Amino acid sequence: MPRVWDVPVHDSTRVRDARVAAEHAAVLAGLDERRTATASLVATELATNLLKHAGGGTVLIDVVAPPVLAAGHDGALLVQVATVDHGPGIADVPAALRDGFTTTGSLGAGLGTCARLADDFDLHSVPGRGTVVVARVGTAPGGPAADRGPAAGVRAGAVNVPFGGADYSGDAWAWVRAGDVVSLMLADGLGHGPEAARASTAAVEALGGAAHLAPAEALRRLDTALSGTRGAAVAVAQVDTRAGVLRFAGVGNIGARLCEGGTWRHLVSRPGIVGTHRPATLRDQEAVWADDRVLVLHSDGLPSRWSPTAETCRTTTDPAVTAAVTIRDASSPARPVRDDTAVAVLAPTPPDGP
Repeated sequence: MPRVWDVPVHDSTRVRDARVAAEHAAVLAGLDERRTATASLVATELATNLLKHAGGGTVLIDVVAPPVLAAGHDGALLVQVATVDHGPGIADVPAALRDGFTTTGSLGAGLGTCARLADDFDLHSVPGRGTVVVARVGTAPGGPAADRGPAAGVRAGAVNVPFGGADYSGDAWAWVRAGDVVSLMLADGLGHGPEAARASTAAVEALGGAAHLAPAEALRRLDTALSGTRGAAVAVAQVDTRAGVLRFAGVGNIGARLCEGGTWRHLVSRPGIVGTHRPATLRDQEAVWADDRVLVLHSDGLPSRWSPTAETCRTTTDPAVTAAVTIRDASSPARPVRDDTAVAVLAPTPPDGP
């Protein structure tokens, strides 16, 4: 089962916890000693920034797939370090990313250093609402070189928050590629805890063998793989990048919303549970996929009152940042997430690359 580290940082002792979590994640990702040190440094700097500039916040550390699936690099993994806060925000983001910038009398090397050392780095900040930062560290600086085929024009990212600070989340996400087709899956194991995590992990493991299948057929394959588990709500979204077509099918309470040129529409899942009560009939929904599209999948840990904003539909934002902002804005320190909560986002790759 994939481990997720949820580290609340409200005093200096938790900075060490974030660093140790990044080191453990680096082992799972197969990073060498040098890149493990990089992941550790990035986690330390970002956690320290939470204390210095936001009065505290949360560090989420996970082992994830690359945001762009490059041909010939199946199975590549990165350590993802995300920080989320409800602090004062950053008034001048470009200035904050310059080495030497400081508002606290420190060396001011935190964000700039992280941006240089990480394979991927992005942040979103609004004065008065807080800041989200996502950094990923892989096996080598820059990560595997993505090919420039059509599939490289789509990227994905997610944030997963385990309920109550548990070691494992009952939610899981994955994405796979078969030629010019990419498929994003989000699974929510029934309930939460280790048994829920086993169900969602079974879905992740089975997805690789279903990469060439349309979503409805993939869900039938996953139904067999999840038999013997408590089952899961599962949704699969697939983009045929050469044809410009999005296909979707879901079973259970995974939410799905597609932004089309600034307008949001729901994609509807069928009632049921993959692995125990799959619907007898499943059909793919289809929509046009273009460079202005953003797809958001989320588990039911996200409050039902959540509604996407114009910021959610920004195609230039790293998908994991969009996911983290969605979770942050749907909760607060006084209203924490109520269950395992995962948000996965599919978006176009900017013309100048991820």
